[in-house]
Amino acid sequence: MNLIIQATFDIKPEQLKTITGLTGAGRTEQISAKAYRLLNAHPHDGVASYCWEQQLDYGYIRASQKLADYGLVVMDMDSTLITIECIDEIADMYHLKPQVSAITEAAMRGEIDFAESLRRRVALLEGLEESALQRVYDERLQLSPGAEIMLAKLKEHGIKTLLVSGGFVFFTERLKARLGLDFAYANTLEIINGKLTGKVLGEIVDAQGKADFLLRTRDELATKGKQVIAMGDGANDLKMMTQASVSIAYHAKPVVRSQASYAFNFVGLDGLITLFGG
Repeated sequence: MNLIIQATFDIKPEQLKTITGLTGAGRTEQISAKAYRLLNAHPHDGVASYCWEQQLDYGYIRASQKLADYGLVVMDMDSTLITIECIDEIADMYHLKPQVSAITEAAMRGEIDFAESLRRRVALLEGLEESALQRVYDERLQLSPGAEIMLAKLKEHGIKTLLVSGGFVFFTERLKARLGLDFAYANTLEIINGKLTGKVLGEIVDAQGKADFLLRTRDELATKGKQVIAMGDGANDLKMMTQASVSIAYHAKPVVRSQASYAFNFVGLDGLITLFGG
């Protein structure tokens, strides 16, 4: 196995020396100032704790493993493709962010059923002007670092992209058009006379819903399971992540990091390119 080490800063020689000593790596290749490949590295329990302390991200990769081997990348939206939780920012327009954020955090940790948490949060938004959604998109929504670099590389390889979110269609459809994503699914807020009613229309896209959309899209593309990468940050992403052969916890909750194939705790989404040598 090769061990990929990457960071948001120039990696120091002493950091590489420590990891090489732990893993017995035969040779070190520099990918960039912020990333290295350690060839023929052996797993060692000390790597995870050392990398966490040093703010390094790591991943063991088969020498033959390449980004071009994959046909579909599935992404969560809030706090994964973008830096914010849209519903929290909508609530902030209504001076309800603390109440809504507390429910969001509990749901992401897996302490509250996602569908129930969404209903409770959306109910708090009853009466909010629809224009608040556009304000959040225009004024607060930002892509996660490296998002556009990653997406450009995926397009270069002909890899399809699916954005599946427990958030709202208002945002996913705009991102789909803006970024040239292939598929997008999310929840629809009920809006009457220009105001949110506090209800969600139709079946809620929850953890199982995300997994179902992954499987449906994979089958539609005739893409084998081994060709799917899934990325997310919260407990409601775990079911879809288990349907992919490669799962990536992006700046995620501990429950997600512990179950994912890889964790990007510090680097941006373009860490996917570095990891697989895109």
